[in-house]
Amino acid sequence: MTFNDLQLTEPLFKAVQKVGYTTPTPIQAQSIPAILKGRDILGCAQTGTGKTAAFSIPTIQLLNSNLNNGGRKTTIKSLILTPTRELAIQIGESLGEYGQFSDLKHLVIFGGVNQNSQVRALRNGVDILVATPGRLLDLIDQGFISLSSIEIFTLDEADRMLDMGFVHDVKKVIKKIPAKRQTLFFSATMPDSIIDLANSILNDPLEVSVTPVSSTAERIGQEVYFIDKTNKKDLLIDLLKTSEADRVLVFTRTKHGANKVVKELIKVGVKAEAIHGNKTQNARQKALKNFKDKTTRVLVATDIAARGIDIDDLALVINYEIPNIAETYVHRIGRTGRAGASGKAISFCDFEEKAYLKDIQKLIDQKVPVIEEHDYPMEFFEIPEKKPQQRRPSRNGNSSKKNSSGGNSSKRNNVGRSRR
Repeated sequence: MTFNDLQLTEPLFKAVQKVGYTTPTPIQAQSIPAILKGRDILGCAQTGTGKTAAFSIPTIQLLNSNLNNGGRKTTIKSLILTPTRELAIQIGESLGEYGQFSDLKHLVIFGGVNQNSQVRALRNGVDILVATPGRLLDLIDQGFISLSSIEIFTLDEADRMLDMGFVHDVKKVIKKIPAKRQTLFFSATMPDSIIDLANSILNDPLEVSVTPVSSTAERIGQEVYFIDKTNKKDLLIDLLKTSEADRVLVFTRTKHGANKVVKELIKVGVKAEAIHGNKTQNARQKALKNFKDKTTRVLVATDIAARGIDIDDLALVINYEIPNIAETYVHRIGRTGRAGASGKAISFCDFEEKAYLKDIQKLIDQKVPVIEEHDYPMEFFEIPEKKPQQRRPSRNGNSSKKNSSGGNSSKRNNVGRSRR
């Protein structure tokens, strides 16, 4: 099958050709014809499978057809709800490419920035609105947005939406859109909570499942290093010195961890930037642009911030910290090996993370190869006990903690050590 077989209108087919698409991905081949026929979609597809085009292209065609038939242009006719700013921006860029020969207007709105420019654009008329839940509800409450004319509602990355605590916001939005509508529901995973949500908003949907979450791309080479937490930064620096990858995406579990890794890399002359929720929108976009342009070699990201990172020819992903949710591992390594290219994913696993690795291997149904020979073999095989906190001296200058003669002085616990 080619895009020529999907019965796209001339403006859409011209745009698709211009961006270099020839053969639709499996989710595009299954979803686009059904959406053009007005079907609801329940799609299970992880990142890198082409789902943005799967819902964007037919949405543009349907709305443009209605516009040519005399539809009002001043009302929002399609809403695409997505969890993160980066992903919203990415979808907006895709809409711009696919709709470059149509008369439709699209707008991306998200929080963390001044709303004035967004409000001005809304007043000028918008056909397709891409939004994050918080800013959308805020502008609705202020009277700047009405969803009463929505014809096509797309919920993207539904599982991440729920992980981020947006379930109540999503339900509020759904109550504000017409019951008679076409709904496109996409999620990388399908836990019971997602299925329950889908069942509540979809009408006789076509179920499309592509690249289940338990699978990982065959072209992605996976490796794991068992290493103590304190040595991870040294191993990262060594790997960057020997790797030929011009761009490396590094994952941490926390924002503080991302900042710390960047600081260590800059110390040794590696150009690195962090991207996470505490960064301003401008800073995040600048960091992403620098990474895409190869001005910055290493981008250190948290999982939520990384959902919108869509970069071709990314050769290496490093899990500096292994995720505590197994499905997240699949999403992370899926950032490499995209669009038919090969890729590599390396994970650093300390003792506390071994349980996470076990869950990951169970999910993907394969053992991740272990690199035995390296300069920082794991030495600590017990979780260190936390030192008891010392109490502050009392006002009379004496410590409130009993001294050793009282028999209650805490001795420092020895951490069990052994060599592999």
